[in-house]
Amino acid sequence: MISRRNALTGALAGAAILLGRESFAAKPERILFVHGRAQGGRTPDEVRAEWMAAFRTGLSKAGVINPDGIDIQLPFYGDALDEITAQFGLPLASKINTRGDALQDEFLIFQEEVANEMRQGAGITDDQIDAEYGDNPREKGPLNWEWVQAIVRAIDRNATGLSQRAIEVFLRDVFLYVSRPGVQRAIDGIVNTGLDDRPTVVVGHSLGSVVAFNILSQRSDTRVPLFVTLGSPLGIRAIRQRFTPLKFPRGVSGWFNAFDPRDIVALYPLDAANFDVLPAVENAADIDNQTDNRHGISGYLDKERIASRVVNGV
Repeated sequence: MISRRNALTGALAGAAILLGRESFAAKPERILFVHGRAQGGRTPDEVRAEWMAAFRTGLSKAGVINPDGIDIQLPFYGDALDEITAQFGLPLASKINTRGDALQDEFLIFQEEVANEMRQGAGITDDQIDAEYGDNPREKGPLNWEWVQAIVRAIDRNATGLSQRAIEVFLRDVFLYVSRPGVQRAIDGIVNTGLDDRPTVVVGHSLGSVVAFNILSQRSDTRVPLFVTLGSPLGIRAIRQRFTPLKFPRGVSGWFNAFDPRDIVALYPLDAANFDVLPAVENAADIDNQTDNRHGISGYLDKERIASRVVNGV
């Protein structure tokens, strides 16, 4: 008799073949780590050491001492991202105090959309936002910079995790990446150096998950037995709609998305309601990220469940 689990595995493998994807059993020869934002000013070696320390902890818990024969790459784009964002001169929400140009208005609309989704996912109420907005007589709306500031302050005050400044910088960096092709080309060009035709497990964290998804969606020559996203904001409508029509990357066999439900950046699973692709993304919404902001990479990659998936590519 064929078990339900075996039947499901066979069905998924068959779907992968029909869609032109690699076998789910492809053994990885390379791991590509794609870091998130806020890495500027650090050295590539420092960032790699942080990822590898967490990864080795997770592997140790899984009983794997050393992933022999696997090439591990971490292309560093932290300084490049800082340099690019500086060129645009976009003020953070808390620094805006007057009507700006068309780019600033576009940024304000994006900030309001994303911040609203973040606060809804975190359970922050209208009353809590109104408490930050006070008795301001100006009409509430995305082009009202004081209203946008109130939403971000309410998140900072009432949600566990990132500070107001960290949220503002995250919103700015994500906005520039998803809305400006030149920014995408610069960052993607750096990360693309870590991909070739070898079977590669791709692990993207935070903004890095957005970068990795964009790259994998555009390339047809990749062999990715498993795409892993950690603390990903791709489920936020204002971000995912920048990639319409949504498609499961052709060169990817399986997609595993893991997040802490207290992670303010990754409050939404990549499911049919928030990221409707076929085959469906596998979500793990029960991760306990022990870092102070519930978002740090060390609180994800040190988990046995995640590290074992990465090293085995399944």
